[in-house]
Amino acid sequence: MRPIRLPEPPGLGGGGMETPEIFTGGAAAAVVVRRAVVIGNGSPGAENQCLGLVRALGLADHLTLYRVTRPQGGINEWLHFLPISLHKLIDQVLRQFFRNTRFAPVVEGRKPYRVPNGGSVGLSSVLEADTKKIVAVARDTFDKEGPTLIVACGWDTISYSSSIRHLASGNVFVIQIQHPRSHLDRFDLVVTPRHDYYALTAGGQQEIPHLFRRWITPQEPPGRNVVLTVGALHQADSAALRLAAIAWHDELAPLPKPLLIVNIGGPTRNCKYGVDLARQLLTSIYNVLDSCGCVRVSFSRRTPRKVSDIIFKEFAGHPKIYIWDGEEPNPHMGHLAWADAFVVTADSISMLSEACSTGKPVYVIGTEYCKWKFSAFHKTLRERGVVRPFTGLEDISNSWSYPPLNDAIEVAGRVREVIAGRGWSVG
Repeated sequence: MRPIRLPEPPGLGGGGMETPEIFTGGAAAAVVVRRAVVIGNGSPGAENQCLGLVRALGLADHLTLYRVTRPQGGINEWLHFLPISLHKLIDQVLRQFFRNTRFAPVVEGRKPYRVPNGGSVGLSSVLEADTKKIVAVARDTFDKEGPTLIVACGWDTISYSSSIRHLASGNVFVIQIQHPRSHLDRFDLVVTPRHDYYALTAGGQQEIPHLFRRWITPQEPPGRNVVLTVGALHQADSAALRLAAIAWHDELAPLPKPLLIVNIGGPTRNCKYGVDLARQLLTSIYNVLDSCGCVRVSFSRRTPRKVSDIIFKEFAGHPKIYIWDGEEPNPHMGHLAWADAFVVTADSISMLSEACSTGKPVYVIGTEYCKWKFSAFHKTLRERGVVRPFTGLEDISNSWSYPPLNDAIEVAGRVREVIAGRGWSVG
């Protein structure tokens, strides 16, 4: 009788013993993005957008912040309209040419490159942005630590982030926040507010003389690598607000309710106002004061001195009204956590976006001073039911709510989808 030879299991032939693939977890290990590099421009509003997205992706504990800085002082204050690379080159040439001459103070001013610490964004240190260094680290550590997420925001950061993607496209995933005006294919994703495309709407086209339309950007609808938001990204997520509620409990919890928070920004190119808005705000606050337990007022870095002086002079010493003096600690996050309602000036998309993420009543003052895409932004907020105009006729004790804005969470979901299409994941 001939012996029966059973077929060998797959992977066990050829004399060597191999472990079946089912036990090894597949032929290739998963590629996971575990770290982030943020490239900022020194503006807290811009850098907070980057950090907000990094938080939403769960990478806040594994990030490095780099900052793009321009030469400061002297003639440099007149050169900020130039591309940053050209600005730095001109600064170096002028310093060499006029060194040891009587014109040196005019040219040099203060120290040419100054990188402030990261206190304004909650980090202990900040590095000077260096494209070659970031690329080298991304390449050298790819096999061991995986790809690097690059998140940048602001006009001065565009050349850095686009160069990093060009030089290390297989090792990085690059996200540019705020519309870069042209050549969006330089980035893996562009994150920008919907109102940045106002120029393409019927209303926007009516406001632009035909002669100037070719210079107005964007000139085409958003492509597949563009993610549109309602407002600005930020770090005021639910976890951050819970921590802020604990940190500010002793100071804010005992205050009489309802607590009305008034956030005052400052005029911008598309939202110009002056002391007229300050006086309008004074009148309206007085009119609603009886329906408030107390009022706390905060100013931004952009608030003109003449506006803040009017507010201080009128409300100083009022038993129901507290005005933050600008000294640390900044109560902003505590205000977001403990407020019962907000009044925000129309110029600040960042402050409005943060307030509208709480689901609490948000009243806006000064929209009549705004134009162009700012008007489109306010229209969107009103249509969503997340804001109402502040007229002074409100009863602050009558609360109302809405689905909170969650732009950072929604963008993070889209980022994960696109990264998954590359065969990577975010961990």
